Amino acid sequence: MTETAESPQPVPFDAACPLVGVEEEYLVVDPLTREVSPRAAEVIAQAAKELGERTSTEITRYQVEAKTPPSADLSDLEEQVRRMRVATAAAARERGLAVVASGTPVLGDVVPPLITDHPRYDIGIATYRSLHDEQTICAGHVHVHLPDREQAVLVSNHLRPWLPVLIAMTANSPMWTGRDTGYASWRTLCWTKWPVAGPPPYFSSLAEFDELIGRLTEAGVLVDPGTIFWDVRPSSRLPTLEIRVTDVPATAEESALLAAVVRALVVTALGRVAAGDPGPRLSAELLRAAYWRAARDGLDGHGISPVTGELLTAGDLLDALVRHSRPALEETGDLEMVTDRLAWLRATGTGAARQRAALAKQGRPADVVDYLMEQTTSGALG
Repeated sequence: MTETAESPQPVPFDAACPLVGVEEEYLVVDPLTREVSPRAAEVIAQAAKELGERTSTEITRYQVEAKTPPSADLSDLEEQVRRMRVATAAAARERGLAVVASGTPVLGDVVPPLITDHPRYDIGIATYRSLHDEQTICAGHVHVHLPDREQAVLVSNHLRPWLPVLIAMTANSPMWTGRDTGYASWRTLCWTKWPVAGPPPYFSSLAEFDELIGRLTEAGVLVDPGTIFWDVRPSSRLPTLEIRVTDVPATAEESALLAAVVRALVVTALGRVAAGDPGPRLSAELLRAAYWRAARDGLDGHGISPVTGELLTAGDLLDALVRHSRPALEETGDLEMVTDRLAWLRATGTGAARQRAALAKQGRPADVVDYLMEQTTSGALG
């Protein structure tokens, strides 16, 4: 019932605590040079012995994708994330390689990237051309069970104000091929250049959504429904809403935190949609600016409220998100976990901040890769 696992028959929908699944993308690296390696296919073939179809290729030969089965219990989901990370890392070791959970490559020559052989990617290259140059980037996707596509589109309207906060709390891509970009989430800036990427538009109905998709397809903007790259999108195949705005989280614990927060936002939105609230109409310019500020500062500075345009501390925006979703977090039983982990995140820093801390010790990007290799599988929370 989610994009993360096929289901043989429909699963009952629970609006108060929907099932949730996670997809993550990892970079394959050479543990000696610390540069990204184009040998992802070898890692996937090895990892498939344990993960089966839950591991797959991505657009470049440097990336591995892994997926969890859906779960209602976030403790179970976290364990599934940890297992797939450990299995992928073990498969890489079997091939003399390693994997890291980072939104961008720390070291390596990836422009232009080596693209995975697949007819769909061939069409994509012909359509999008040099937009692929910065596609060696890794995201974290959360899938929430939501079988009603009309509801899914309306829920998306309610999620839009919170997307910059999700970017800030999971920022994990400050480096790009040997240098610090000055951004906490450089992946976000790389991604928003695509024609159908970034925050989704406001839709008054599913019919409006379908009409726009039809027009974009006719105009040659889309290769297929999978190239709707908006940061929130209803699945074209399965009854899910996919939230795909963030960098791949640095640790399994942060991935579970993200899933808990996203599910609570969806549950909150479902209640508002049921009450007839179509969601706030935001200024596209303010939302774009809020994305940029969140990508630049992460949790270490200020952010822009896309609702009011106010410049607020990232901490204040995070507090507002928790207040907004608190009843849903209580309903799902995730409030304590979310509160504790957000407190840890504020004290310790995002993945981006921790990458920079590793770099600052001796000024060597290789040390960042070493840190990421350890964090990807071991986690960081005590």
